[in-house]
Amino acid sequence: MHRAIKGIALGAGALALSAFLSGCGGHKEDPNTVSVGVMAGPEEELMEMAKQIAKQRYNLNVKIVEFNDYVAPNSSLADGSIDTNAYQHKPYLDAMVKDRGLDLVPLPNGNTFIFPIGGYSSKYKSISELPDGATIAISNDPSNGARALLILEKAGLIKLKNANDPTSSVDDITDNSHHFKFDELDTAQMPRSLEDVDLAFINNNFAEPAGLHLSDALLKEDAHSPYVNLFAVRKGDENSEKIRHLVDAYQSDDVAKKAHDLFGDGAIPGWK
Repeated sequence: MHRAIKGIALGAGALALSAFLSGCGGHKEDPNTVSVGVMAGPEEELMEMAKQIAKQRYNLNVKIVEFNDYVAPNSSLADGSIDTNAYQHKPYLDAMVKDRGLDLVPLPNGNTFIFPIGGYSSKYKSISELPDGATIAISNDPSNGARALLILEKAGLIKLKNANDPTSSVDDITDNSHHFKFDELDTAQMPRSLEDVDLAFINNNFAEPAGLHLSDALLKEDAHSPYVNLFAVRKGDENSEKIRHLVDAYQSDDVAKKAHDLFGDGAIPGWK
């Protein structure tokens, strides 16, 4: 089933910054400066490390623009407010491009990290304790919602029309013998839902800041997940030298070590 992506309200700071940058359309291109959109929080810390390396290696000035939702970074990239972004995996980018007609593409060889998604509970210690009729929170964006459903399918808790379809939705569940109820919520708000549901699937970049560790998840992705995050660019910018220099700085041992410090085993370098 095709479902339009639902927008999420921007944080005031990100909105103001995005509006300011949008108002600067027609600015002169600076080959020594690149702007990149990231999610606020630990992912911004990783880009700060890449920023330092890019300056040292290439004398490249990196402007980091923080966002608080999963929609605005692509909108800002599409309208030219930023040069690239690094926060999403390809299934999500594909869904945004299809739903909104954005002229964006993954940067070749531009992988960042796999942030495995996990199913967390504040009520149960193991997945075997999850009762029939339990309420399960999944993301309301199509790709991350499907991601959670595929994990449940792999665990044998539900059955889908296609166990490998990254566009699966709750309407594609063909067997829900445990009578689970699904609550579709904004991805960034998922940690707050823990007290209100029995199981919540939370992306690791939101789980860690909320004090949740992947080792605590009752269900989780493994290292073979296809949901590796990447740099996205406007079509035609695939060979931009300054963006490539930023990616080279990001795909470094120093950034990988910083990710391990921040996320432990919850961040897997996708370029190695």
